[in-house]
Amino acid sequence: MADLGLLAAVLFAYGLLSRRLDSLAVTAPMVFVGAGIVLGPGVLGLTRIELTGETGLLVAEIALVIVLFADAARLDLRVLRGDSNLPARLLGVGMPLTIGLGVLSGALLLERIELWEAAIIAAVLAPTDAALGQVVVSSPGVPQRVRQALNVESGLNDGLSIPFLFLFVGLAVAGAEVTATGWVAFAGAQIGFGAGVGALVGLVGGALYRRAVETKMMTGTFEQLAMVALAVGTWALAESVGGNGFIGAFVAGLVTGRIVPSCGEQILDFVLDEGQLITLSVFFIFGASAIGFLEAADWTVLIYGFASLTVVRMLPVAIALIGTGLRVSTVSFLAWFGPRGLASIILALVVVEEEPDLPALDVVLAAMTVTVLASIVLHGLTARPLVRAYTRRIEAQPGAGAERETVLDLPIRGRASTST
Repeated sequence: MADLGLLAAVLFAYGLLSRRLDSLAVTAPMVFVGAGIVLGPGVLGLTRIELTGETGLLVAEIALVIVLFADAARLDLRVLRGDSNLPARLLGVGMPLTIGLGVLSGALLLERIELWEAAIIAAVLAPTDAALGQVVVSSPGVPQRVRQALNVESGLNDGLSIPFLFLFVGLAVAGAEVTATGWVAFAGAQIGFGAGVGALVGLVGGALYRRAVETKMMTGTFEQLAMVALAVGTWALAESVGGNGFIGAFVAGLVTGRIVPSCGEQILDFVLDEGQLITLSVFFIFGASAIGFLEAADWTVLIYGFASLTVVRMLPVAIALIGTGLRVSTVSFLAWFGPRGLASIILALVVVEEEPDLPALDVVLAAMTVTVLASIVLHGLTARPLVRAYTRRIEAQPGAGAERETVLDLPIRGRASTST
């Protein structure tokens, strides 16, 4: 109860000062992580809540499930079509290259761990979180094509990281004993059962939801809550039959979004309002656990975290955007704004839940913590000045350029409440 009271006090205090803090480029993740660190066992010791405990894991997993479902429900596949499409390039080329370069960097720098454990860290740190640089995806001075690319990439790469993560976890645990047949069976069950449950729940739940809306049997509040229940229920059901619940939630969102076009708006409203409480709670608990996670952070982990935010992110993005006609300033802008946040925290916790006896688990948590903490600070502080500098540069250059090509107006996730 005391932990809940502390979280409520932080939320109230931030609410009172939120507009002033936003003008100073102090984001909500900064405040809640900082409060968790100060109030946690490493400093004042006023809260003992742990991110790896049962409560922390549950809150974090529900947060990711809702986010995955919401992103999928609002996804229009037209946004990923075309060779020159920026989100398709970032997801289809940039993300695999990021994971590959992350594996190589981990294998070279983190001498205490095995190859597949380095691959786990790379998968955990592959997803981006545009909420940590909210001003970037909400500034009208940044061309819509650039803003949408970052927003769509951030909205979808957490779900796409999950198959990679479970593959690497399986290989790290099984090691030389893993067989091709055994792995195919495991992957087939995780993906097949997960996707199957997601499709079934999406079809049945979507049809029932649409019927209830059309006959005006639902109130406005429960139009939102029913979507949340569908997402969480899919996750739980998929896990209970041996599938991957996160994949199930993502597929359910895809299917439901096709049946009920308004469902994306309904769950997005929840994510923007009530869902923010869950997200900020995760950041607070992460802060309270951060000092403990950093016990395994030696100089190699620190260097890896810095590399993850720079060369491991920026080089693959530059390669992915070759031939798009974008200016160097735009490519650099897109490459830098790949913050690591909520998804990386949650994927690290998934590893804790799936394989608590993983030999390099402490290194996985340390690398995630170093990278996320650095990202929260660096991307939060640089967002406004770099947006201003980039906007001036774009406006000073003649011609419309590839940056200002017309794109489908499809925001994947509303994020303003996370940082303002």
